[in-house]
Amino acid sequence: MFTAKEIGNKGESYAVKFLKKKKYKILERNYSKKYGEIDIIAKDKEYIIFVEVKTRHENPMTSPVDAVDKRKQKRIIKTAAAYLAENRLDVYCRFDVCEVFVNSDNLKLISINYIKNAFKQEGDYAPY
Repeated sequence: MFTAKEIGNKGESYAVKFLKKKKYKILERNYSKKYGEIDIIAKDKEYIIFVEVKTRHENPMTSPVDAVDKRKQKRIIKTAAAYLAENRLDVYCRFDVCEVFVNSDNLKLISINYIKNAFKQEGDYAPY
Protein backbone atom coordinates (compact mmCIF):
# COMPACT_ATOMS: atom_id res chain seq x y z
CA MET A 1 0.00 0.00 0.00
CA PHE A 2 1.27 3.45 -0.87
CA THR A 3 1.11 6.53 1.35
CA ALA A 4 -0.81 9.62 0.28
CA LYS A 5 2.53 11.44 -0.07
CA GLU A 6 3.91 8.75 -2.42
CA ILE A 7 0.75 8.83 -4.52
CA GLY A 8 0.82 12.64 -4.66
CA ASN A 9 4.50 12.78 -5.61
CA LYS A 10 3.99 10.23 -8.38
CA GLY A 11 1.00 12.18 -9.70
CA GLU A 12 3.00 15.42 -9.73
CA SER A 13 5.78 13.70 -11.68
CA TYR A 14 3.26 12.52 -14.28
CA ALA A 15 1.81 16.05 -14.44
CA VAL A 16 5.26 17.57 -15.04
CA LYS A 17 5.93 15.12 -17.89
CA PHE A 18 2.51 15.95 -19.37
CA LEU A 19 3.17 19.70 -19.21
CA LYS A 20 6.65 19.37 -20.73
CA LYS A 21 5.18 17.40 -23.65
CA LYS A 22 2.78 20.31 -24.17
CA LYS A 23 5.84 22.66 -24.35
CA TYR A 24 5.25 24.28 -20.95
CA LYS A 25 8.34 25.43 -19.07
CA ILE A 26 8.36 24.27 -15.43
CA LEU A 27 9.38 27.19 -13.20
CA GLU A 28 8.78 25.72 -9.73
CA ARG A 29 7.53 22.63 -7.98
CA ASN A 30 5.98 22.64 -4.52
CA TYR A 31 6.23 26.41 -4.05
CA SER A 32 5.24 26.94 -0.45
CA LYS A 33 4.24 29.74 1.89
CA LYS A 34 2.82 29.46 5.40
CA TYR A 35 -0.71 29.86 4.03
CA GLY A 36 -0.52 27.55 1.04
CA GLU A 37 1.36 25.54 -1.54
CA ILE A 38 1.29 25.37 -5.31
CA ASP A 39 2.17 22.01 -6.79
CA ILE A 40 3.54 23.26 -10.13
CA ILE A 41 4.22 26.70 -11.52
CA ALA A 42 4.69 26.64 -15.28
CA LYS A 43 4.85 29.03 -18.21
CA ASP A 44 3.55 28.83 -21.73
CA LYS A 45 3.68 31.50 -24.44
CA GLU A 46 1.11 33.74 -22.74
CA TYR A 47 0.64 32.80 -19.12
CA ILE A 48 2.19 31.87 -15.82
CA ILE A 49 0.16 28.82 -14.84
CA PHE A 50 -0.45 27.70 -11.29
CA VAL A 51 -1.30 24.00 -11.37
CA GLU A 52 -2.98 22.05 -8.60
CA VAL A 53 -2.42 18.31 -9.07
CA LYS A 54 -4.96 15.84 -7.70
CA THR A 55 -3.99 12.18 -7.97
CA ARG A 56 -6.51 9.41 -7.47
CA HIS A 57 -6.80 5.69 -8.00
CA GLU A 58 -8.94 4.49 -10.87
CA ASN A 59 -12.72 4.97 -10.54
CA PRO A 60 -12.84 7.45 -7.65
CA MET A 61 -16.20 8.16 -6.02
CA THR A 62 -15.90 11.89 -6.78
CA SER A 63 -14.03 13.90 -9.36
CA PRO A 64 -10.59 14.99 -8.12
CA VAL A 65 -11.23 18.60 -9.15
CA ASP A 66 -14.02 18.69 -6.54
CA ALA A 67 -11.30 18.58 -3.86
CA VAL A 68 -10.20 22.04 -4.98
CA ASP A 69 -12.93 23.84 -3.08
CA LYS A 70 -13.28 27.62 -2.55
CA ARG A 71 -11.10 27.53 0.56
CA LYS A 72 -8.31 25.70 -1.29
CA GLN A 73 -8.67 28.07 -4.26
CA LYS A 74 -8.23 31.12 -2.00
CA ARG A 75 -5.04 29.64 -0.53
CA ILE A 76 -3.67 28.91 -4.01
CA ILE A 77 -4.54 32.42 -5.20
CA LYS A 78 -2.89 34.02 -2.17
CA THR A 79 0.24 31.90 -2.68
CA ALA A 80 0.27 32.75 -6.40
CA ALA A 81 0.10 36.46 -5.55
CA ALA A 82 3.14 36.03 -3.30
CA TYR A 83 5.03 34.26 -6.09
CA LEU A 84 4.22 37.03 -8.57
CA ALA A 85 5.23 39.73 -6.09
CA GLU A 86 8.48 37.99 -5.08
CA ASN A 87 9.48 37.60 -8.71
CA ARG A 88 8.24 41.07 -9.71
CA LEU A 89 6.08 39.60 -12.44
CA ASP A 90 3.30 41.56 -14.06
CA VAL A 91 1.89 38.88 -16.32
CA TYR A 92 -1.33 37.11 -17.14
CA CYS A 93 -1.83 34.03 -15.04
CA ARG A 94 -4.14 31.07 -15.00
CA PHE A 95 -5.23 28.48 -12.45
CA ASP A 96 -5.42 24.92 -13.78
CA VAL A 97 -6.13 21.56 -12.19
CA CYS A 98 -4.45 18.37 -13.36
CA GLU A 99 -6.36 15.21 -12.47
CA VAL A 100 -4.04 12.20 -12.53
CA PHE A 101 -5.45 8.67 -12.35
CA VAL A 102 -3.11 5.85 -11.35
CA ASN A 103 -3.34 2.10 -10.81
CA SER A 104 -3.74 1.37 -7.11
CA ASP A 105 -1.39 -1.64 -7.25
CA ASN A 106 1.67 -0.06 -8.86
CA LEU A 107 0.95 3.67 -9.37
CA LYS A 108 1.26 3.32 -13.15
CA LEU A 109 -0.44 6.09 -15.03
CA ILE A 110 -3.94 5.35 -16.30
CA SER A 111 -4.93 8.79 -17.58
CA ILE A 112 -4.65 12.54 -17.13
CA ASN A 113 -7.49 15.01 -17.32
CA TYR A 114 -6.10 18.54 -17.60
CA ILE A 115 -8.51 21.37 -16.82
CA LYS A 116 -7.44 24.83 -18.01
CA ASN A 117 -8.93 27.78 -16.14
CA ALA A 118 -10.34 25.43 -13.51
CA PHE A 119 -11.04 28.45 -11.31
CA LYS A 120 -10.54 32.20 -11.34
CA GLN A 121 -9.75 34.82 -8.80
CA GLU A 122 -12.95 36.50 -7.69
CA GLY A 123 -13.58 39.85 -6.09
CA ASP A 124 -11.82 43.17 -6.32
CA TYR A 125 -8.77 42.29 -4.25
CA ALA A 126 -6.84 41.16 -7.31
CA PRO A 127 -3.09 41.57 -6.79
CA TYR A 128 -2.54 41.36 -10.57
